Amino acid sequence: MGFSTEQIHAGVEPDPVTGAILTPIHQSTTYVQESVDRYLEKGYSYSRSANPTVRALEHKLAKLERGADCCNFSTGMAAINATMVALLNAGDHAVVSDVAYGGTYRLCTKVFSRFGVEFTFADTANPDAVAKSIKKNTRLILTETPANPTMKLSDIAAISKIASEHRIPHAVDNTFLTPYYQRPLELGADLSIHSTTKYLDGHNATVGGAVVSATDDLDQQIRFVQNATGNIMSPMVAWLTLQGCKTLSVRMDAQSASAMRIARMLDDHPKVAQVCYPGLESFSQHALAKRQASGFGAMLWFEVKGGVAAGKRLMDALELWSLAENLGSVESLVTHPVTMTHADVDKAERKRVGITDGLVRLSTGLEDVEDLIADLEQALERV
Repeated sequence: MGFSTEQIHAGVEPDPVTGAILTPIHQSTTYVQESVDRYLEKGYSYSRSANPTVRALEHKLAKLERGADCCNFSTGMAAINATMVALLNAGDHAVVSDVAYGGTYRLCTKVFSRFGVEFTFADTANPDAVAKSIKKNTRLILTETPANPTMKLSDIAAISKIASEHRIPHAVDNTFLTPYYQRPLELGADLSIHSTTKYLDGHNATVGGAVVSATDDLDQQIRFVQNATGNIMSPMVAWLTLQGCKTLSVRMDAQSASAMRIARMLDDHPKVAQVCYPGLESFSQHALAKRQASGFGAMLWFEVKGGVAAGKRLMDALELWSLAENLGSVESLVTHPVTMTHADVDKAERKRVGITDGLVRLSTGLEDVEDLIADLEQALERV
């Protein structure tokens, strides 16, 4: 079946008791067993371990990512944390994209480093740099592509090949493009991670995370951590995300089309110093973007001539674009990463990887693109 069909029907079916077309919200702590000898016959005992509503979403995401199974978590960072807990021990080493969400950087440098895990933040846009970063004790390669916020890409197939040769799991944060545009497991990756908060929900309504595994063995490792730590997704969040998934392809196509028009407008504007969007021919990795994904997504960034002060004036002058930290929603959002999403990344490290003080990140929503462009144009006139 096609993706749009599966995003609606995969993992769910009408309720066998009532015929309800939507999966019920199983807001239950515990599940009554028929007898001691038939314990877990129906698959559920306690909602920390498994919940029918959450499992419906897990089945859907596994199907969309072409994976063996999926584990859902309370947040995207909880999903990344569980991946690291499952695969890393004290004394181990991991290779991580040098450009990634600030929370990922913080988790590595401020939490796992305290327990004896070593990290190399490598330029994963260059597969050779990844290969050179591998050590005898490397147990995980974690890439984020497109990277937040610079949009730098990692060649998933090339890095997965390197990881496979060294028998190291390759996990990919696939939040920006989702399985509609990019499927890391089909390119050889072992794990695909999501902040379901973003495009999978799409409506600024929930916070959640997911890890889709290529094999049952990896899924069991992640699921053990999910149960042991209790960092689970709630039934209500799973139910809302199930509804968001049904319109994923329609939303992403519309948002991405608008992002392309906005990127071209900014690229031609005399007050804009630089624009970065994978769909532009001027994007340095445009060929890779076309090769490993079926769409360019709805995220882009730009810098205004006049530096940081001009950029701040622009963001304060915007009326339709909301100044906020999230992305991937139907509402268009503008973010200043240095102040907001990447404030915990060391200043020198931000500068090294290209997260400049004047970088303005845009998450294109579903408003009429003419209105979004008009708002950007009026704000640019004020800088």
